Amino acid sequence: MSQKLFGTDGIRGIANTELAPELAFKLGRALVAVLPDAAFSTVRGSNFAQSKRPRVLIGRDTRRSGRMLEGALAAGISSAGADAILAGVVPTPAISLLLSDDRFDAGVVISASHNPPQYNGLKVFLGSGKKLSDDQEAQIETLLHADEVVMPASKTDGISRENRPTGTALGRVEVLPTAAEEYVAKVTSIFPLGALQGIRVAIDCGHGAACKTTPAAFEALGAEITVINDDYNGDDINVNCGSTHLEVIGECVQSDAFDLGIAHDGDADRMLAVDEAGAEVDGDYIMAICAKHLKDTGQMDGLPVVGTVMANLGFTRALADMGITLETTAVGDRYVLERMREKGAILGGEQSGHIIFLQHNSTGDGLLSALMLAYIVAESGKPLSELAQVMTSYPQVLKNVPVSSKDIADNATLQAAIVDAEVQLGDTGRILVRASGTEKLIRVMVEAADAEAAEDITTKLAAIVEQELG
Repeated sequence: MSQKLFGTDGIRGIANTELAPELAFKLGRALVAVLPDAAFSTVRGSNFAQSKRPRVLIGRDTRRSGRMLEGALAAGISSAGADAILAGVVPTPAISLLLSDDRFDAGVVISASHNPPQYNGLKVFLGSGKKLSDDQEAQIETLLHADEVVMPASKTDGISRENRPTGTALGRVEVLPTAAEEYVAKVTSIFPLGALQGIRVAIDCGHGAACKTTPAAFEALGAEITVINDDYNGDDINVNCGSTHLEVIGECVQSDAFDLGIAHDGDADRMLAVDEAGAEVDGDYIMAICAKHLKDTGQMDGLPVVGTVMANLGFTRALADMGITLETTAVGDRYVLERMREKGAILGGEQSGHIIFLQHNSTGDGLLSALMLAYIVAESGKPLSELAQVMTSYPQVLKNVPVSSKDIADNATLQAAIVDAEVQLGDTGRILVRASGTEKLIRVMVEAADAEAAEDITTKLAAIVEQELG
């Protein structure tokens, strides 16, 4: 394990090879090793056996490999003297939200988000529900690259943090069977009773972690719903469905005159929508609609919205027209969150559908985003297509190029081609060439007022990437 393990959203790879159970076991031990000493001295009130051991909450999506990695991770946590609490199949934001009530010291989600079923991943949260910082990731990576994860030789309130505790010093593995229900209750409590009465919503759960939670939440708020892809067998997550295949929910909406359709990725930390005609409403549009609603209801109070470098130029201009500033970060919702906290922002997110409402949760929350969008449609009395007219997007072309090397910066041929293309576009567009944080890809994105120019430049740059780095 000499390579960097953490990408933009945790550790990810093909399950049982790149992401083996041995790695999950070591991550469990490493996470316990970096917890503060206070976690070994605080007795937390809960339904579980009282102890001074840290508690780590574990959730997973529906992949076949999920239980395998869950067992290995829980074994690593308990072998380090902490309790592993199994939440079962729940969305990633459920773990983040449940961590906010101080029952747990950390959390891990076993999911590869939008990736195919053979992949899996490990996303780590701290007790506050925040994802790891770069420094914390580096600290854990150092432990993972070691032959053995060694616990710190400190003692807190008489409890020894031994490297291999035995007997009653071992951690427990418990189950939290109410995790999904608790999450739904917390999210729906944000909205008035019956807030979605009269709204007809089609929901694509993508055979993923949203299968129980999103339908339950919409029904609790009074919406009339039709749900597709809400079953799973471990091998169908994200396959021709969900937020990566919006044509499926678009056809469903058109077939029976729904007000809108929403689609999740595998772990439901993101959501994309379609309007009543089946047209895509991406994360930029959703954030623009929500920003206008928050401003109109007096909640923005001069605060910026936080987006990433992938945000459409049309989104930037729409916010400017509203008198709202856009703060831009690197791709990854943890970077969005860091900037939101720094600037005091309450809304931020990504074009891909990771949207953070920081008043309510500290990570992208697909269920909360879906409910918020449907609530705005219901409250305004306007169709989603009309609400989406708040912004006009620039033509944007994205090509993902498989590569053997992600070394973009040092490739002189590629850098020269990018400069030439930027000169060609001038101030009528922009170019972004970046390495994927989760896959062996270079993403080439070109945005331009002219769609043909965007397609032509993207194709040329993608060909150079393939030639130089493929």
